[in-house]
Amino acid sequence: MNELKSNSGAKDWLEAELEDTLDEDYELELSEPALSLEIAKIYKKSHPPSMERMTYFRELLRLQSELIKLQSWVAYHKKKLVVIFEGRDSAGKGGVIKRITQRLNPRIARVVALPAPTEREKSQWYFQRYVPHLPAGGEIVLFDRSWYNRSGVERVMGFANGDQVEEFFHDVPEFERMLVRSGITLVKYWFSITDEEQQMRFLMRIHDPMKQWKLSPMDLQSRVRWEQYTKAKEETFARTNIPEAPWFIVEGNDKKRARLNCIDHLLQQMPYEEVPHEEISLPERVFNPQYERQVLPRDLYVPEKY
Repeated sequence: MNELKSNSGAKDWLEAELEDTLDEDYELELSEPALSLEIAKIYKKSHPPSMERMTYFRELLRLQSELIKLQSWVAYHKKKLVVIFEGRDSAGKGGVIKRITQRLNPRIARVVALPAPTEREKSQWYFQRYVPHLPAGGEIVLFDRSWYNRSGVERVMGFANGDQVEEFFHDVPEFERMLVRSGITLVKYWFSITDEEQQMRFLMRIHDPMKQWKLSPMDLQSRVRWEQYTKAKEETFARTNIPEAPWFIVEGNDKKRARLNCIDHLLQQMPYEEVPHEEISLPERVFNPQYERQVLPRDLYVPEKY
């Protein structure tokens, strides 16, 4: 009987949450590009409906509620979690990161997306600029691209020479083993899409004024150098897929399924469980009969335009 009540309560919570937050989720979903009519036709032809929207939202909310439990467990036991997101440009890394962090506490779970290195950073030990962003106990860090820039974009675009790339491949397995020995759980994801899918997504970005900022000169070069990036990826896997921190490939052609699959897999990598919580109760407001609230000038208020 208690189990039935528990399941019923979970269902009630899920339905209520779904109703309350649907607008927010729709807003995220509406980040899908506003396509020109011709491209929209091509896109729909090659992308039949993959998943019923409400089914997707329900499952996403369920997984996000589990992420909150994971967050509490990490904070309570002072665990350290690093998740690396790599892969093709436009493969969906950003969309997954958004859904993972959407309901988490930014003081516990943060995203690191470093810009191009400065001249000073170029003269440092290669891993030096990443180390300050590693988690302390009770923290989760998501790297939106990471030190694997060296074996990817830096190598393909000629920003790193052959000796530097070779030194990276020599150092990175031991660097990651050091992280694991220090108590960090390191999870590495590679997002994979087909050549045709990347071309379609780039075309959509070109025709969507709200997404054109995502197209950098480096992104455009990734189309030209598709095969070079493929070779770089293959060598990266061959030389850095270590038992302590293996690679996991996420098939990204179907965005919704990629998000759900990745979050579900990430949860499975951690032995999290419910942790004790102090009961929360709202304290009584202190009322001072001598206090009078001051009337503030109207020009301090944001105009009510909507």
